[in-house]
Amino acid sequence: MSLRLGELLIEKRRITRTQLQEASAFREANGGDLGNALVHLGFLPPEEIAALRGAQYGVRSIDLARFEIEPAVLELIPADTARRHRIVPLRRSGATLTVVMTDPRNVTALDDVRFRTGCTVEPLVASEAAVEAAIARYYDGGSGAVEGKGAGGGGGALDVTVREMEALGGGSEGVQAEEDGHEIELVAKGEARGQAPAVRLINGVLTSAVQLGASDVHVEPYEKELRIRFRIDGVLHPVMTPPLRMRDAITSRLKVMARLDIAERRVPQDGRIRIRFPAGGSTKSIDLRVSVLPTLFGEKIVLRLLDKAHLMLDMTQLGFEEASLRRFTRNILKPWGMVLVTGPTGSGKTNTLYSSIARLNTPDTNIVTAEDPVEFNLDGVNQVQIREAIGLSFASVLRAFLRQDPNVILVGEIRDVETAEIAVKAALTGHLVLSTLHTNDAPSAVSRLLNMGIEPFLIAGSVNLICAQRLVRRVCRDCSAPVAASPESLVDMGFSEADARSVTPSRGRGCDACNGTGYKGRIGLYEVLEVTDGLRERILAGGAARPLRSAAVEEGMLTLRQSGLRKIAGGVTSIDEVTRETLR
Repeated sequence: MSLRLGELLIEKRRITRTQLQEASAFREANGGDLGNALVHLGFLPPEEIAALRGAQYGVRSIDLARFEIEPAVLELIPADTARRHRIVPLRRSGATLTVVMTDPRNVTALDDVRFRTGCTVEPLVASEAAVEAAIARYYDGGSGAVEGKGAGGGGGALDVTVREMEALGGGSEGVQAEEDGHEIELVAKGEARGQAPAVRLINGVLTSAVQLGASDVHVEPYEKELRIRFRIDGVLHPVMTPPLRMRDAITSRLKVMARLDIAERRVPQDGRIRIRFPAGGSTKSIDLRVSVLPTLFGEKIVLRLLDKAHLMLDMTQLGFEEASLRRFTRNILKPWGMVLVTGPTGSGKTNTLYSSIARLNTPDTNIVTAEDPVEFNLDGVNQVQIREAIGLSFASVLRAFLRQDPNVILVGEIRDVETAEIAVKAALTGHLVLSTLHTNDAPSAVSRLLNMGIEPFLIAGSVNLICAQRLVRRVCRDCSAPVAASPESLVDMGFSEADARSVTPSRGRGCDACNGTGYKGRIGLYEVLEVTDGLRERILAGGAARPLRSAAVEEGMLTLRQSGLRKIAGGVTSIDEVTRETLR
């Protein structure tokens, strides 16, 4: 039925029009709803009001006092939730949870229970007095086993999971997230037991990821399991496998936090979350870039943690060899031309570019950047977020930059010929242009530009330097130990015979400081190709990568492998890491 309660009661001749007006006046004066007013004035018994509400909304009414509720079912809804929504769990059958409530119109209550338990919720109606009596009887002021359990009838797996997360992260007190311009609490240990299971789980995961220094969190649904992995120092580590029934609740929670469409599960989505938590007596903020991808068994979510504390702006600490750093610094200090940083995703290109910007950022310099996305906010730098959907592309932003009187232009990535042409034009007309390309080594960047359709004479005239880079894991200083390696194997890697006899590689044994991996932190390998007059002539002649590489090495360029060999000799990284990331 769709009639309002008052009209329904008059139609059934249970009250008169005068009684309805009296109850309405009582409700306006004292608050509450019409049904409670009718009960308070003695016009109808509470059980009849509950039955009529059920009939009005197509929900069955029951006498709650006749049922005995099992403790395992009560554990599914915390006491504070039951009191706030005036709702009591009655029974669970498979993935369906039957609840008793006073107002079946309370969609917020139903959504809250559905989100907390991961169950399909079937509502029943009882009188307000019956529900309040049941809450007082079963929850007994909120003590006992009712509070603090997760979904799934006892919450054992989830409780173990949360404890594991806290053990990894050393606790998660006071973490908060910004949502729609205000802060919401993510985790507070003393209150975690009153939160939804998915919320508690995500709190623990995010806190542990931050404290372990993870760069990415992967939430991956499969046919029979849900897996969460952290990428730490460039390597993925399995962390936990939550119950598969929590998949949709976890996905929905993360999408809500990132302000994404939780109803859209067919197309990829991207969003952002900001979390705040106390650190060393102050408040620390970290941005999370969220990517949602529809897969066969659900939506895979990857969270990229953008911790500004990990952004190393001191170029001397990035891993450049002394000669390579001199070349790089000399070219970013030139008033015009182009400096390109190349490498695969996750190789540290953004950090190198931001370090360059920090070196150039002075009050008399106008720096503008076009990025997709803007990963970190830099004071004194005008940063523009690319939005392809509305036509704000790299090419269109670059055109606008040329009318903004810039000294330095940073282009997040040269993806197409139009962007490349405008960047080259800017470099040739008195601007310093910094950008990235996806190539395997420095000489290949020239071939890439040629393949895009840029003329050789434009490349030769605009490009000042190309830097290729990789990131390798540092050997843990706390458990570093020498390892045996034959001179022959070292020669095969690229060491000279003399160096092979004197070099002693290192590797970490594994300790608490490095979580047993033997590695802690990362450092860059750099291949810095400075475009000299001799190399310009080769570019004008066609710029094939192999002869260009040979000529650059003759002029003193260290290759990525040679940069790695020097770090092996210095005990900074291991043979395995250099072999994994470079070719001889």
